[in-house]
Amino acid sequence: MYKVMLVDDEPIIVEGLSRSIPWEKWNCEVVAAANDGLEGKERIEQYKPNILFMDICMPEMDGLTLIAAIKSEYPDTEVCILTGFRDFEYAQKAIRLGVTRFLLKPSNMDELEEAISAMCENLKKKSITGEESTSAGEAEEKEGTAEGEGTSEVASHDGSGAQEDAAAQPHESASSSFIVKNALKYIESNYNQKLTLCEVAEKTYVSQWHLSKLLNRHTGQSFSDILNHCRIEHAKKLLEDPSLRIGDISDAVGFLDLAHFSRVFKKQEGMSANEWRNQKLGS
Repeated sequence: MYKVMLVDDEPIIVEGLSRSIPWEKWNCEVVAAANDGLEGKERIEQYKPNILFMDICMPEMDGLTLIAAIKSEYPDTEVCILTGFRDFEYAQKAIRLGVTRFLLKPSNMDELEEAISAMCENLKKKSITGEESTSAGEAEEKEGTAEGEGTSEVASHDGSGAQEDAAAQPHESASSSFIVKNALKYIESNYNQKLTLCEVAEKTYVSQWHLSKLLNRHTGQSFSDILNHCRIEHAKKLLEDPSLRIGDISDAVGFLDLAHFSRVFKKQEGMSANEWRNQKLGS
């Protein structure tokens, strides 16, 4: 049977959907429910539903980010938005990310049944019968890992990303791009902190394995390379102030010690930080 999950911060909605819809008519069963986005994400990882009904205005999580995370990491999951949030532009974005239906509360039974029929039909077209399936994140975990700075990362990019992108469905590509954009934005805003891949993955609501894969695929760089590049670019701006000591600049951009900063700077710029400063300032 197809596994259905309901996510809404109004318990009466969850109860109503669970009891009023004849799920067995479509070979479906409700296997889990959640009352906020974070709980929903945890249960999605646990139950891996085939069909998901969810609101987008809930505590603890941005709706679009959750949709992108689901469609990127579990691309075969069919998603129906059921919400009172009447924003046409928001609905367009959700559909671009791969949502099958966007229904406004209160929805009548005909609308709900049409959405279920459409999602079940999509699953059949993908040859999904309701049996257990492997998520994109689980498949990536099996590919092996390599050590990154402060965390583990998926093995280094081998050039297969372009082939994977070509094979990816448009919605999967859009959701993955959405996740990468948010991840890069978070790195840029928090580069001077003790930042790890695990933390950024939590903020984008995907597994660290999946995020590492996406970063490699979309940028050709590992998480550590992206973070170090961001830190060095900010360090270069600070180096233009001759009153700042290089050790203080290293601390300010998030490096734990000067030796590591020096190695990374020279690798990226081909010269030491002091040489770069002298060249920039013409001394």
